[in-house]
Amino acid sequence: MSPPTRVSVCMATYNGAVYVEHQLRSILSELVEDDEIIVVDDASTDDTVAVIASIGDPRIRVTPQSVNRGYVRTFETALLAATGDVLLLADQDDEWIPGRRAVLVDAATRSGVAASNLVLLDSGDPLRSPVSGRPWLLRAATSTQRLRNEARILAGVAPYFGCAMAIRRDMLAAITPFPSFLTESHDLWIATVANTAGRMSHVEQATVRRRIHGANASSASPRGLRPAIASRWMLLRAWREAGRRRRALR
Repeated sequence: MSPPTRVSVCMATYNGAVYVEHQLRSILSELVEDDEIIVVDDASTDDTVAVIASIGDPRIRVTPQSVNRGYVRTFETALLAATGDVLLLADQDDEWIPGRRAVLVDAATRSGVAASNLVLLDSGDPLRSPVSGRPWLLRAATSTQRLRNEARILAGVAPYFGCAMAIRRDMLAAITPFPSFLTESHDLWIATVANTAGRMSHVEQATVRRRIHGANASSASPRGLRPAIASRWMLLRAWREAGRRRRALR
């Protein structure tokens, strides 16, 4: 009989005192005794760290950074500090849907990386595609369509969100360290590695309720032409780097 799967929840926080307790309690209700939550705080100037400490659950490990490094490097630090068999990413201001742990652990254990759908916290509706306006959803049938999935990432129309992802521990060999040129979209980097290696699983069930507010790290506002071009170039470099790192998984 194999030992039970240990889960590490990896969270980056920054000035999240308003919502972080609600999110952490929704996470804790999903976890078992041997799981852990790794919180790396990115030099918050509010009471985020104190709010987390006040919860008083020994499964939470919070590491404050003295210098603000940005959410990409902060998430990387959390992933590298995790000790679990499966790592679940979490934002500071969402709400987990009951059953998330079981669904994502099962999918990530089978494939390597799992990405689920999500819904909006206030309405329960799915996100809308920025192109078509229709529900923006991952389909299980396209999990293994590597080139299609990567083309959608490069086009900016792939609904991969870190807050809805899980990573099997052995995948860290290719995912970390993050490339030095990666300044945004750690979730698209993880998805690119998984798709390139054929280790992606799309979970059609929604596993998180996403809170939309003015301080979200990822903005829904349209980007200007120059930032959009720079982002696409970065993702092209990420695709090339993911191909090189695929050898680490053999």
